[in-house]
Amino acid sequence: MSGGWSSLVLTLRFATELATLAVLAWAATSAGIALGWRIVLAVLGPVLVAVVWGLALAPRARHRFADPWRLGTELVIFLVATAAVVLAGEGIAAVIYAVIAIGTAILVRVVAPGS
Repeated sequence: MSGGWSSLVLTLRFATELATLAVLAWAATSAGIALGWRIVLAVLGPVLVAVVWGLALAPRARHRFADPWRLGTELVIFLVATAAVVLAGEGIAAVIYAVIAIGTAILVRVVAPGS
């Protein structure tokens, strides 16, 4: 596809990656558990996802997973974040997030394969 569409889709992908970190942190702070555990989850969840993404999913990762493993890992991350939002009581927001994140993960493979 044209460079304009690729750039747009890759920008959307980056935005969904950042949104995933924010969604995990927000969902943890909204959880109905003790404050100390909310803080721990709000930090550890996004950090764990960022480490996995950097080591195995990022375009310049040294040991980057090949598809379909990379797509599968992304989908697991997005579904966990979606479940966290559902558990925080925001079902509609969870559906919107899931559609955008999963749709973008699939669209990237169509518009910019290997990205």
